[in-house]
Amino acid sequence: MGYTTITFMIFMLLVTAAYYMFPVKKYQWTVLLVASYIFYLWASWKYAAFLLFTTFTVYFAALIMYKNSKTAKETIVLHSGEWDREQKKQYKEEMKRKRRKVLIMVLVLNFGILIFLKYFNLFAGGMNSFLEKSGMTGSIPILHLALPLGISFYTFQTMSYTIDVYRGEVAAQKNILTFATYVTLFPQLIAGPIVQYKTVEKELMHRKVTLEDFSEGAFRFSVGLAKKVLLANQIGSLWDSISQLNHMSVATAWLGAIAYSFQIYFDFSGYSDMAIGLGRMFGFYFLENFNFPYMSKTITEFWRRWHISLSSWFREYVYIPLGGNRKGLVRQLFNIMVVWMLTGLWHGANWNFVLWGVYYGVLLMIEKLFLLKWLDKLPNWIGHIYSMFLVIIGWTIFAQTDIHQLGGYLKTMFGIGHVAVADSDFLYFLGSNAVLLVALIAASIDYRVWMRRLKLGKDATVYDTIATSKGWTIAKPVLMVVFLLVSFAFLVGDSYNPFLYFRF
Repeated sequence: MGYTTITFMIFMLLVTAAYYMFPVKKYQWTVLLVASYIFYLWASWKYAAFLLFTTFTVYFAALIMYKNSKTAKETIVLHSGEWDREQKKQYKEEMKRKRRKVLIMVLVLNFGILIFLKYFNLFAGGMNSFLEKSGMTGSIPILHLALPLGISFYTFQTMSYTIDVYRGEVAAQKNILTFATYVTLFPQLIAGPIVQYKTVEKELMHRKVTLEDFSEGAFRFSVGLAKKVLLANQIGSLWDSISQLNHMSVATAWLGAIAYSFQIYFDFSGYSDMAIGLGRMFGFYFLENFNFPYMSKTITEFWRRWHISLSSWFREYVYIPLGGNRKGLVRQLFNIMVVWMLTGLWHGANWNFVLWGVYYGVLLMIEKLFLLKWLDKLPNWIGHIYSMFLVIIGWTIFAQTDIHQLGGYLKTMFGIGHVAVADSDFLYFLGSNAVLLVALIAASIDYRVWMRRLKLGKDATVYDTIATSKGWTIAKPVLMVVFLLVSFAFLVGDSYNPFLYFRF
Protein backbone atom coordinates (compact mmCIF):
# COMPACT_ATOMS: atom_id res chain seq x y z
CA MET A 1 0.00 0.00 0.00
CA GLY A 2 2.09 2.87 -1.30
CA TYR A 3 1.34 6.50 -0.50
CA THR A 4 0.25 7.18 -4.06
CA THR A 5 -2.53 4.62 -4.38
CA ILE A 6 -6.28 4.97 -4.07
CA THR A 7 -6.17 2.30 -1.34
CA PHE A 8 -3.85 4.46 0.76
CA MET A 9 -6.05 7.52 0.26
CA ILE A 10 -9.06 5.61 1.60
CA PHE A 11 -6.93 4.24 4.44
CA MET A 12 -5.70 7.73 5.33
CA LEU A 13 -9.23 9.14 5.40
CA LEU A 14 -10.43 6.33 7.68
CA VAL A 15 -7.46 6.74 10.04
CA THR A 16 -7.91 10.52 10.17
CA ALA A 17 -11.61 10.12 10.97
CA ALA A 18 -10.91 7.50 13.65
CA TYR A 19 -8.16 9.64 15.17
CA TYR A 20 -10.28 12.77 15.60
CA MET A 21 -13.41 10.87 16.62
CA PHE A 22 -11.57 8.88 19.30
CA PRO A 23 -13.42 9.51 22.55
CA VAL A 24 -10.36 9.88 24.81
CA LYS A 25 -7.97 12.51 23.44
CA LYS A 26 -5.18 11.36 25.75
CA TYR A 27 -5.03 8.01 24.00
CA GLN A 28 -5.40 9.14 20.38
CA TRP A 29 -1.91 7.79 19.78
CA THR A 30 -3.32 4.25 19.98
CA VAL A 31 -5.13 4.91 16.71
CA LEU A 32 -1.80 5.79 15.08
CA LEU A 33 -0.17 2.67 16.52
CA VAL A 34 -2.88 0.31 15.26
CA ALA A 35 -3.04 2.09 11.90
CA SER A 36 0.74 1.91 11.52
CA TYR A 37 0.79 -1.85 12.07
CA ILE A 38 -2.12 -2.36 9.68
CA PHE A 39 -0.25 -0.28 7.11
CA TYR A 40 2.91 -2.33 7.55
CA LEU A 41 1.17 -5.72 7.67
CA TRP A 42 -0.66 -4.83 4.46
CA ALA A 43 2.61 -5.40 2.60
CA SER A 44 3.34 -8.75 4.31
CA TRP A 45 2.80 -10.24 7.75
CA LYS A 46 6.32 -11.70 7.52
CA TYR A 47 7.85 -8.23 7.77
CA ALA A 48 6.23 -7.63 11.16
CA ALA A 49 8.62 -10.07 12.89
CA PHE A 50 11.62 -7.89 12.04
CA LEU A 51 9.80 -4.73 13.08
CA LEU A 52 8.79 -6.27 16.41
CA PHE A 53 12.30 -7.60 17.03
CA THR A 54 13.80 -4.15 16.52
CA THR A 55 11.14 -2.53 18.69
CA PHE A 56 11.59 -4.90 21.65
CA THR A 57 15.39 -5.15 21.60
CA VAL A 58 15.86 -1.40 21.35
CA TYR A 59 13.19 -0.67 23.95
CA PHE A 60 14.71 -2.95 26.61
CA ALA A 61 18.30 -2.02 25.79
CA ALA A 62 17.48 1.67 26.20
CA LEU A 63 15.75 1.01 29.55
CA ILE A 64 18.77 -0.93 30.82
CA MET A 65 21.19 1.83 29.81
CA TYR A 66 18.97 4.56 31.24
CA LYS A 67 18.57 2.69 34.55
CA ASN A 68 22.33 2.14 34.66
CA SER A 69 23.00 5.85 34.15
CA LYS A 70 20.42 6.85 36.75
CA THR A 71 21.81 4.34 39.28
CA ALA A 72 25.34 5.64 38.68
CA LYS A 73 24.30 9.22 39.44
CA GLU A 74 22.37 8.23 42.56
CA THR A 75 25.22 6.07 43.86
CA ILE A 76 27.78 8.85 43.40
CA VAL A 77 25.53 11.28 45.30
CA LEU A 78 25.02 8.67 48.04
CA HIS A 79 28.78 8.16 48.47
CA SER A 80 29.80 11.75 47.81
CA GLY A 81 31.24 12.07 51.31
CA GLU A 82 33.07 8.74 51.24
CA TRP A 83 34.63 8.45 47.78
CA ASP A 84 37.45 10.57 46.54
CA ARG A 85 37.68 11.89 42.99
CA GLU A 86 39.52 8.85 41.67
CA GLN A 87 36.97 6.41 43.14
CA LYS A 88 34.11 8.33 41.55
CA LYS A 89 35.92 8.31 38.23
CA GLN A 90 36.54 4.55 38.38
CA TYR A 91 32.91 3.86 39.26
CA LYS A 92 31.66 6.07 36.40
CA GLU A 93 33.93 4.27 33.94
CA GLU A 94 32.77 0.87 35.20
CA MET A 95 29.10 1.77 34.75
CA LYS A 96 29.81 3.32 31.37
CA ARG A 97 31.48 0.08 30.23
CA LYS A 98 28.31 -1.80 31.16
CA ARG A 99 26.18 0.64 29.13
CA ARG A 100 28.60 0.36 26.23
CA LYS A 101 28.26 -3.45 26.21
CA VAL A 102 24.48 -3.13 25.96
CA LEU A 103 24.81 -0.53 23.22
CA ILE A 104 27.19 -2.66 21.18
CA MET A 105 24.94 -5.70 21.58
CA VAL A 106 21.81 -3.94 20.30
CA LEU A 107 23.73 -2.24 17.47
CA VAL A 108 25.24 -5.55 16.34
CA LEU A 109 21.88 -7.34 16.50
CA ASN A 110 19.89 -4.77 14.53
CA PHE A 111 22.54 -3.64 12.08
CA GLY A 112 23.44 -7.31 11.68
CA ILE A 113 19.91 -8.14 10.53
CA LEU A 114 19.91 -5.17 8.15
CA ILE A 115 23.32 -6.09 6.71
CA PHE A 116 22.42 -9.77 6.31
CA LEU A 117 19.06 -9.21 4.64
CA LYS A 118 20.23 -6.35 2.45
CA TYR A 119 23.82 -7.21 1.57
CA PHE A 120 24.33 -10.98 1.84
CA ASN A 121 23.70 -11.55 -1.86
CA LEU A 122 26.07 -8.70 -2.78
CA PHE A 123 28.79 -10.36 -0.68
CA ALA A 124 27.97 -13.82 -2.03
CA GLY A 125 28.05 -12.63 -5.63
CA GLY A 126 31.41 -10.92 -5.12
CA MET A 127 32.91 -14.00 -3.45
CA ASN A 128 31.58 -16.35 -6.14
CA SER A 129 33.10 -14.15 -8.83
CA PHE A 130 36.44 -14.19 -6.99
CA LEU A 131 36.35 -17.97 -6.57
CA GLU A 132 35.53 -18.47 -10.24
CA LYS A 133 38.36 -16.22 -11.42
CA SER A 134 40.77 -17.95 -9.00
CA GLY A 135 39.88 -21.36 -10.39
CA MET A 136 38.47 -22.59 -7.10
CA THR A 137 35.50 -24.92 -6.87
CA GLY A 138 32.36 -24.30 -4.86
CA SER A 139 30.18 -21.28 -4.43
CA ILE A 140 28.11 -19.43 -1.85
CA PRO A 141 24.37 -19.89 -2.50
CA ILE A 142 22.37 -16.80 -3.43
CA LEU A 143 19.47 -16.40 -1.02
CA HIS A 144 16.10 -15.07 -2.13
CA LEU A 145 15.46 -12.94 0.94
CA ALA A 146 12.48 -10.64 1.25
CA LEU A 147 13.65 -7.20 2.33
CA PRO A 148 11.19 -5.69 4.83
CA LEU A 149 9.83 -2.35 3.65
CA GLY A 150 11.51 0.64 5.25
CA ILE A 151 14.03 -1.48 7.17
CA SER A 152 16.83 1.03 6.56
CA PHE A 153 14.67 3.91 7.76
CA TYR A 154 13.36 2.33 10.97
CA THR A 155 16.73 0.74 11.80
CA PHE A 156 18.50 4.09 11.53
CA GLN A 157 15.75 5.76 13.56
CA THR A 158 15.90 3.25 16.41
CA MET A 159 19.69 3.15 16.46
CA SER A 160 19.84 6.94 16.78
CA TYR A 161 17.46 6.65 19.74
CA THR A 162 19.66 3.98 21.35
CA ILE A 163 22.81 6.05 20.91
CA ASP A 164 21.10 9.18 22.26
CA VAL A 165 19.99 7.29 25.38
CA TYR A 166 23.55 5.98 25.81
CA ARG A 167 24.91 9.50 25.51
CA GLY A 168 22.35 10.77 28.03
CA GLU A 169 20.77 13.15 25.52
CA VAL A 170 17.28 11.68 25.94
CA ALA A 171 15.51 9.67 28.63
CA ALA A 172 14.41 6.14 27.76
CA GLN A 173 10.74 5.85 26.86
CA LYS A 174 9.12 3.70 29.57
CA ASN A 175 5.87 2.99 27.76
CA ILE A 176 6.55 0.30 25.16
CA LEU A 177 3.39 1.14 23.20
CA THR A 178 4.44 4.77 22.93
CA PHE A 179 7.86 3.66 21.75
CA ALA A 180 6.29 1.29 19.23
CA THR A 181 4.27 4.23 17.90
CA TYR A 182 7.50 6.14 17.29
CA VAL A 183 9.08 3.18 15.48
CA THR A 184 6.11 2.45 13.24
CA LEU A 185 4.62 5.87 12.45
CA PHE A 186 3.11 5.12 9.05
CA PRO A 187 3.40 8.62 7.55
CA GLN A 188 7.19 8.27 7.21
CA LEU A 189 7.87 4.57 7.79
CA ILE A 190 8.73 3.46 4.26
CA ALA A 191 10.16 6.57 2.60
CA GLY A 192 11.42 8.85 5.34
CA PRO A 193 12.42 11.34 6.46
CA ILE A 194 14.50 9.68 9.18
CA VAL A 195 12.90 10.99 12.37
CA GLN A 196 15.08 11.19 15.48
CA TYR A 197 13.31 10.42 18.75
CA LYS A 198 14.53 13.62 20.38
CA THR A 199 12.70 15.70 17.76
CA VAL A 200 9.29 14.14 18.47
CA GLU A 201 9.69 13.03 22.11
CA LYS A 202 7.20 15.54 23.51
CA GLU A 203 4.77 15.16 20.63
CA LEU A 204 4.41 11.41 21.15
CA MET A 205 2.31 12.01 24.27
CA HIS A 206 1.42 15.68 24.20
CA ARG A 207 0.12 16.99 20.91
CA LYS A 208 -2.15 19.86 20.15
CA VAL A 209 -3.46 20.09 16.61
CA THR A 210 -5.03 23.38 15.59
CA LEU A 211 -7.16 23.94 12.50
CA GLU A 212 -4.21 25.82 11.03
CA ASP A 213 -1.91 22.83 11.66
CA PHE A 214 -4.35 20.44 10.03
CA SER A 215 -4.94 22.67 6.99
CA GLU A 216 -1.19 23.31 6.54
CA GLY A 217 -0.55 19.58 6.79
CA ALA A 218 -3.28 18.75 4.28
CA PHE A 219 -1.93 21.36 1.86
CA ARG A 220 1.62 20.02 2.24
CA PHE A 221 0.35 16.49 1.58
CA SER A 222 -1.43 17.62 -1.59
CA VAL A 223 1.74 19.35 -2.83
CA GLY A 224 3.76 16.19 -2.22
CA LEU A 225 1.17 14.02 -3.97
CA ALA A 226 1.17 16.35 -6.99
CA LYS A 227 4.99 16.31 -7.13
CA LYS A 228 5.01 12.52 -7.16
CA VAL A 229 2.06 11.85 -9.49
CA LEU A 230 2.06 14.84 -11.84
CA LEU A 231 5.80 15.44 -12.13
CA ALA A 232 7.90 12.45 -11.03
CA ASN A 233 5.74 9.76 -12.63
CA GLN A 234 5.42 11.65 -15.91
CA ILE A 235 9.13 12.34 -16.38
CA GLY A 236 9.91 8.86 -15.07
CA SER A 237 8.18 7.30 -18.06
CA LEU A 238 10.57 9.27 -20.29
CA TRP A 239 13.56 7.83 -18.44
CA ASP A 240 12.12 4.32 -18.75
CA SER A 241 11.67 4.75 -22.50
CA ILE A 242 15.20 6.08 -23.07
CA SER A 243 16.94 3.57 -20.78
CA GLN A 244 15.42 0.68 -22.77
CA LEU A 245 16.85 1.86 -26.10
CA ASN A 246 19.56 -0.33 -27.61
CA HIS A 247 21.18 2.59 -29.41
CA MET A 248 21.00 6.28 -28.63
CA SER A 249 22.75 9.55 -29.36
CA VAL A 250 24.72 11.68 -26.93
CA ALA A 251 21.83 14.14 -26.64
CA THR A 252 19.31 11.33 -25.98
CA ALA A 253 21.51 9.86 -23.25
CA TRP A 254 21.82 13.24 -21.53
CA LEU A 255 18.07 13.81 -21.86
CA GLY A 256 17.46 10.44 -20.16
CA ALA A 257 19.88 11.27 -17.35
CA ILE A 258 18.21 14.65 -16.83
CA ALA A 259 14.81 12.94 -16.80
CA TYR A 260 15.93 10.51 -14.08
CA SER A 261 17.44 13.39 -12.07
CA PHE A 262 14.07 15.12 -12.06
CA GLN A 263 12.20 11.88 -11.36
CA ILE A 264 14.16 10.93 -8.26
CA TYR A 265 14.03 14.47 -6.86
CA PHE A 266 10.29 15.00 -7.26
CA ASP A 267 9.57 11.40 -6.27
CA PHE A 268 11.61 11.49 -3.06
CA SER A 269 10.81 15.06 -2.07
CA GLY A 270 7.15 14.37 -2.90
CA TYR A 271 7.09 11.43 -0.48
CA SER A 272 8.83 13.57 2.15
CA ASP A 273 6.26 16.34 1.68
CA MET A 274 3.42 13.83 2.08
CA ALA A 275 5.02 12.41 5.24
CA ILE A 276 5.62 15.86 6.73
CA GLY A 277 2.08 16.90 5.84
CA LEU A 278 0.51 13.76 7.33
CA GLY A 279 2.62 14.16 10.45
CA ARG A 280 1.43 17.73 10.94
CA MET A 281 -2.20 16.65 10.46
CA PHE A 282 -1.68 14.37 13.49
CA GLY A 283 0.33 16.84 15.55
CA PHE A 284 3.91 15.88 14.63
CA TYR A 285 6.44 18.39 13.35
CA PHE A 286 8.89 16.37 11.25
CA LEU A 287 12.02 18.22 10.17
CA GLU A 288 12.48 19.22 6.54
CA ASN A 289 14.18 16.70 4.26
CA PHE A 290 14.76 18.72 1.07
CA ASN A 291 15.61 22.36 0.45
CA PHE A 292 15.63 22.90 -3.32
CA PRO A 293 18.89 20.99 -3.89
CA TYR A 294 19.06 21.75 -7.61
CA MET A 295 19.73 25.38 -6.76
CA SER A 296 23.09 24.41 -5.24
CA LYS A 297 26.36 25.98 -6.42
CA THR A 298 28.62 23.22 -5.04
CA ILE A 299 28.37 19.52 -4.27
CA THR A 300 28.90 20.33 -0.60
CA GLU A 301 25.86 22.60 -0.69
CA PHE A 302 23.88 20.00 -2.63
CA TRP A 303 24.29 17.47 0.19
CA ARG A 304 23.20 20.04 2.73
CA ARG A 305 19.97 20.39 0.79
CA TRP A 306 19.30 16.78 -0.34
CA HIS A 307 17.90 14.09 2.00
CA ILE A 308 18.83 16.26 4.97
CA SER A 309 17.75 13.68 7.56
CA LEU A 310 20.15 11.04 6.18
CA SER A 311 23.07 13.47 5.84
CA SER A 312 22.45 14.67 9.40
CA TRP A 313 22.31 11.08 10.67
CA PHE A 314 25.65 10.13 9.16
CA ARG A 315 27.22 13.37 10.36
CA GLU A 316 26.00 12.97 13.95
CA TYR A 317 26.46 9.22 14.39
CA VAL A 318 29.37 8.35 12.09
CA TYR A 319 31.39 11.37 10.91
CA ILE A 320 31.72 13.16 14.26
CA PRO A 321 32.37 9.96 16.33
CA LEU A 322 35.13 9.07 13.83
CA GLY A 323 36.76 12.40 14.65
CA GLY A 324 35.13 14.71 12.12
CA ASN A 325 37.53 17.51 11.28
CA ARG A 326 39.19 17.51 14.71
CA LYS A 327 42.13 15.19 13.93
CA GLY A 328 43.80 16.81 10.96
CA LEU A 329 43.13 17.02 7.24
CA VAL A 330 44.17 13.46 6.35
CA ARG A 331 41.89 11.94 8.98
CA GLN A 332 39.06 14.26 7.91
CA LEU A 333 39.34 13.12 4.30
CA PHE A 334 39.37 9.50 5.46
CA ASN A 335 36.23 10.12 7.53
CA ILE A 336 34.49 11.70 4.53
CA MET A 337 35.24 8.66 2.37
CA VAL A 338 34.04 6.22 5.05
CA VAL A 339 30.78 8.14 5.44
CA TRP A 340 30.16 8.22 1.72
CA MET A 341 30.91 4.56 1.13
CA LEU A 342 28.38 3.78 3.87
CA THR A 343 25.93 6.27 2.34
CA GLY A 344 26.24 4.50 -0.99
CA LEU A 345 25.65 1.09 0.59
CA TRP A 346 22.65 2.43 2.50
CA HIS A 347 20.93 3.15 -0.79
CA GLY A 348 21.15 -0.37 -2.14
CA ALA A 349 22.97 -3.69 -2.36
CA ASN A 350 24.60 -3.22 -5.75
CA TRP A 351 28.10 -2.19 -6.75
CA ASN A 352 26.82 0.89 -8.55
CA PHE A 353 25.74 2.33 -5.18
CA VAL A 354 29.22 1.75 -3.78
CA LEU A 355 30.64 3.51 -6.85
CA TRP A 356 28.10 6.30 -6.39
CA GLY A 357 29.19 6.77 -2.78
CA VAL A 358 32.89 6.80 -3.72
CA TYR A 359 32.11 9.27 -6.53
CA TYR A 360 30.60 11.76 -4.10
CA GLY A 361 33.25 11.07 -1.48
CA VAL A 362 35.98 12.02 -3.97
CA LEU A 363 34.11 15.14 -5.12
CA LEU A 364 33.58 16.32 -1.55
CA MET A 365 37.23 15.68 -0.71
CA ILE A 366 38.35 17.73 -3.73
CA GLU A 367 36.02 20.57 -2.73
CA LYS A 368 37.30 20.42 0.82
CA LEU A 369 40.95 20.57 -0.34
CA PHE A 370 40.78 23.53 -2.70
CA LEU A 371 37.80 23.69 -5.09
CA LEU A 372 35.38 25.44 -2.70
CA LYS A 373 37.73 28.41 -2.48
CA TRP A 374 37.87 28.67 -6.26
CA LEU A 375 34.11 28.31 -6.69
CA ASP A 376 33.44 31.06 -4.14
CA LYS A 377 35.26 33.51 -6.43
CA LEU A 378 33.24 32.59 -9.53
CA PRO A 379 29.76 33.84 -10.57
CA ASN A 380 26.86 31.85 -9.15
CA TRP A 381 25.71 30.63 -12.56
CA ILE A 382 29.01 28.84 -13.12
CA GLY A 383 28.58 27.10 -9.76
CA HIS A 384 25.05 26.03 -10.72
CA ILE A 385 26.25 24.53 -14.01
CA TYR A 386 29.17 22.79 -12.32
CA SER A 387 26.94 21.35 -9.59
CA MET A 388 24.16 20.12 -11.89
CA PHE A 389 26.63 18.60 -14.37
CA LEU A 390 28.16 16.44 -11.63
CA VAL A 391 24.81 15.67 -9.99
CA ILE A 392 23.35 14.40 -13.28
CA ILE A 393 26.36 12.12 -13.75
CA GLY A 394 25.89 10.93 -10.16
CA TRP A 395 22.23 10.06 -10.76
CA THR A 396 23.23 8.16 -13.88
CA ILE A 397 25.51 5.99 -11.74
CA PHE A 398 22.73 5.62 -9.19
CA ALA A 399 20.10 4.58 -11.74
CA GLN A 400 22.07 1.83 -13.49
CA THR A 401 22.37 -1.21 -11.23
CA ASP A 402 24.15 -3.21 -13.94
CA ILE A 403 27.79 -2.10 -14.07
CA HIS A 404 28.21 -3.05 -17.75
CA GLN A 405 25.10 -1.10 -18.76
CA LEU A 406 26.32 1.82 -16.65
CA GLY A 407 29.66 1.81 -18.46
CA GLY A 408 27.94 1.78 -21.85
CA TYR A 409 25.54 4.58 -20.89
CA LEU A 410 28.35 6.81 -19.59
CA LYS A 411 30.36 6.21 -22.77
CA THR A 412 27.36 7.30 -24.83
CA MET A 413 26.87 10.43 -22.69
CA PHE A 414 30.45 11.50 -23.42
CA GLY A 415 30.44 10.47 -27.07
CA ILE A 416 32.95 7.64 -26.71
CA GLY A 417 32.77 5.31 -29.69
CA HIS A 418 30.72 5.69 -32.85
CA VAL A 419 27.87 7.70 -31.33
CA ALA A 420 25.80 10.39 -33.05
CA VAL A 421 25.50 13.76 -31.34
CA ALA A 422 21.72 13.82 -31.79
CA ASP A 423 19.09 11.73 -33.57
CA SER A 424 15.38 11.55 -34.32
CA ASP A 425 14.68 9.87 -30.97
CA PHE A 426 16.09 12.89 -29.18
CA LEU A 427 13.96 15.32 -31.17
CA TYR A 428 10.86 13.21 -30.57
CA PHE A 429 11.42 12.82 -26.81
CA LEU A 430 12.35 16.49 -26.40
CA GLY A 431 9.34 17.73 -28.35
CA SER A 432 6.92 15.41 -26.53
CA ASN A 433 8.16 16.47 -23.09
CA ALA A 434 9.13 20.12 -23.62
CA VAL A 435 6.28 21.56 -21.53
CA LEU A 436 6.88 19.01 -18.77
CA LEU A 437 10.60 19.82 -18.66
CA VAL A 438 9.86 23.54 -18.34
CA ALA A 439 7.43 22.78 -15.49
CA LEU A 440 10.06 20.62 -13.75
CA ILE A 441 12.70 23.34 -13.99
CA ALA A 442 10.23 25.93 -12.67
CA ALA A 443 9.24 23.67 -9.75
CA SER A 444 12.91 23.16 -8.81
CA ILE A 445 13.46 26.85 -8.07
CA ASP A 446 12.94 28.40 -4.64
CA TYR A 447 11.22 31.66 -5.52
CA ARG A 448 11.07 32.64 -1.86
CA VAL A 449 14.74 33.67 -2.04
CA TRP A 450 13.98 36.49 -4.46
CA MET A 451 10.56 37.28 -3.01
CA ARG A 452 12.17 37.94 0.38
CA ARG A 453 14.71 40.27 -1.21
CA LEU A 454 12.13 42.43 -2.97
CA LYS A 455 10.83 45.13 -0.61
CA LEU A 456 7.37 46.66 -0.62
CA GLY A 457 7.85 49.75 1.44
CA LYS A 458 10.28 49.95 4.36
CA ASP A 459 9.55 46.69 6.16
CA ALA A 460 7.33 44.36 4.15
CA THR A 461 8.73 42.04 1.47
CA VAL A 462 6.90 40.58 -1.53
CA TYR A 463 6.90 37.20 0.21
CA ASP A 464 5.42 38.51 3.45
CA THR A 465 2.78 40.50 1.56
CA ILE A 466 1.63 37.52 -0.48
CA ALA A 467 1.83 35.00 2.39
CA THR A 468 -0.42 37.12 4.62
CA SER A 469 -2.82 38.32 1.93
CA LYS A 470 -6.50 37.34 1.71
CA GLY A 471 -5.94 36.22 -1.86
CA TRP A 472 -3.43 33.56 -0.78
CA THR A 473 -5.72 32.48 2.06
CA ILE A 474 -8.40 31.74 -0.54
CA ALA A 475 -5.99 30.34 -3.13
CA LYS A 476 -4.40 27.69 -0.86
CA PRO A 477 -7.48 25.50 -0.32
CA VAL A 478 -8.41 25.90 -3.99
CA LEU A 479 -4.93 24.77 -5.03
CA MET A 480 -5.12 21.86 -2.59
CA VAL A 481 -8.39 20.63 -4.07
CA VAL A 482 -7.02 21.01 -7.61
CA PHE A 483 -3.83 19.10 -6.75
CA LEU A 484 -5.81 16.29 -5.12
CA LEU A 485 -8.43 15.96 -7.87
CA VAL A 486 -5.94 16.03 -10.73
CA SER A 487 -3.61 13.62 -8.92
CA PHE A 488 -6.49 11.21 -8.25
CA ALA A 489 -7.46 11.38 -11.90
CA PHE A 490 -3.93 10.45 -12.95
CA LEU A 491 -3.74 7.65 -10.37
CA VAL A 492 -6.94 6.13 -11.72
CA GLY A 493 -6.04 6.52 -15.38
CA ASP A 494 -2.26 5.93 -15.38
CA SER A 495 -0.72 2.54 -14.69
CA TYR A 496 2.83 3.94 -14.35
CA ASN A 497 3.36 4.59 -10.63
CA PRO A 498 6.73 3.15 -9.53
CA PHE A 499 7.88 2.88 -5.92
CA LEU A 500 11.61 3.71 -5.97
CA TYR A 501 12.33 2.91 -2.31
CA PHE A 502 11.65 -0.81 -2.14
CA ARG A 503 15.38 -1.37 -1.53
CA PHE A 504 15.40 0.89 1.57
